Amino acid sequence: MRPISEIADSIEIPAEHVIPYGNYKAKIHVDAIKSDCRRGKLILMTGMTPTRAGEGKTTTTVGLTQAMAQLGHKAVATLREPSLGPIFGIKGGGTGGGASLVEPQDEVNIHFTGDAHAVASAHNLLSAITDNVADRGKIPGFGPQNITWRRVVDVEERALRQIVTGLGGPNNGPIRESGFDIVTASEIMAILALASGLEDLRARLSRVIVGFTDEGEPVTASDVDAVGSLMSLLRHAIHPNLVQTTEGQPVFVHAGPFGNIAHGCNSVLADRLALGYADYVLTEAGFGADLGFEKFMHIKARFNDLEPHAAVIVTTVRAVKSHGKVRFNDLPEPNPEAVEAGMANVEHLVGMIGSFGLPVVVAINRFPTDSAEEVRIVKERAEGAGAFAAVESHVFSDGGAGGTELAEAVVDAASGDKPEINYMYDTEASIQDKVLALAQKVYNADRVTWAPDARRKLRAFEEQGWGNLPVCMAKTHLSISDKAFRKGRPSGYTFTVSDVRASVGAGFIYPISGSIVTMPGLPGNPRKLDVDEHGNILGL
Repeated sequence: MRPISEIADSIEIPAEHVIPYGNYKAKIHVDAIKSDCRRGKLILMTGMTPTRAGEGKTTTTVGLTQAMAQLGHKAVATLREPSLGPIFGIKGGGTGGGASLVEPQDEVNIHFTGDAHAVASAHNLLSAITDNVADRGKIPGFGPQNITWRRVVDVEERALRQIVTGLGGPNNGPIRESGFDIVTASEIMAILALASGLEDLRARLSRVIVGFTDEGEPVTASDVDAVGSLMSLLRHAIHPNLVQTTEGQPVFVHAGPFGNIAHGCNSVLADRLALGYADYVLTEAGFGADLGFEKFMHIKARFNDLEPHAAVIVTTVRAVKSHGKVRFNDLPEPNPEAVEAGMANVEHLVGMIGSFGLPVVVAINRFPTDSAEEVRIVKERAEGAGAFAAVESHVFSDGGAGGTELAEAVVDAASGDKPEINYMYDTEASIQDKVLALAQKVYNADRVTWAPDARRKLRAFEEQGWGNLPVCMAKTHLSISDKAFRKGRPSGYTFTVSDVRASVGAGFIYPISGSIVTMPGLPGNPRKLDVDEHGNILGL
């Protein structure tokens, strides 16, 4: 690894804005963001619908950044911060793989610069302040039973999904039911990712809803007088973090909202910072294109002048075969018929991305077991569906050198002016109409049904004036539909909304479909890490 000061200097970030955290990572002060921050071209990295077989989106993002550099371009990647929950669960680290890694991967994956801890501290401080205000009756009509704000922790702990607080007598506060969410599902994490600066952070925090009075009026973080204290905990977390790829290209890793609950994108500030210093910025959106890509466009890009020049959708033959209903253990065996069947998923997502007016390049992340016939089918079907190009990627095994053909295709796709974006719904449309538009155009459903309680909440939200907010759908990431078992390109079904919540500070309404939980649980065999005699992490 190169000293972090050299990485910052390679893209001419002024030294006075570099705040080192050791030798190989640093925070870059938000004052380094240029007022004209659209020097570079933004490339949005997304993926087909995820499967157990893996797609390698982060690996491709990192490798493509390295490949851009090999072609002589000044390229920067912008990624989310990994969560401890998936790291010790089944997903593993969030720093790529093989010869296309974010370094130092052990520090990025474990604690990093403390941003997640700052978010958790701020979130739980707001919980404590809110409990105190409600318990002491400081706001008329607002008691402990009126609180909706839950607590968070950054591990997967199903035992904390539903809890009872206040046991042990009256000195411990009234008994009430509550629960924990994972930090990446915190509204404060979403706010950190969407804030455009300190004052915007303050304004968004002030609008966070912590509960409702007996009359149904919202109670905010400002009402419980918590905003200044939250700002004191987040004042360093707002600055983007700088690290590097295996081959020494800059990477900004900042904020980590979940993609199937929140909007699943890294921070607005990191993208703006990178765009002022690079020719190409490769920014990643979480999970498949039906989640991360769509949310990036409607929630992040639309309101922050961050419309991309082009998109890359990452695929693998293995994942395509999974959508063709091949069992995991059988994926290494050649099966062109399953590839033909599974390509319906990729074709749908290519068409969906193209409907925004963006050129899309399909990256085929190669595995050694892929047959030439299977790869040919993916290429032909993807390009037939409207992809600008479909190109093999070997960045896992060969680093930047394995992605130069892909990089050339992306440069060609983004060679024109920034496209005029066709959004799927008008900002003034009702929440129900926005959800219907997404259900039909993204999730390929025929219609939408709302549970009675969800309809009641929605009416209350619209009466509060929140109906003009964008939609951030919480649903399974394993299908474009609302049911994980529906693979490929399901159609002719009814999309069901079971609940709806308002993240007014973050600036979106999030309907919930199916049995999505905001606190995952550990698998039967959680990941086990350890350290050697020198303190180096083993098992990542």
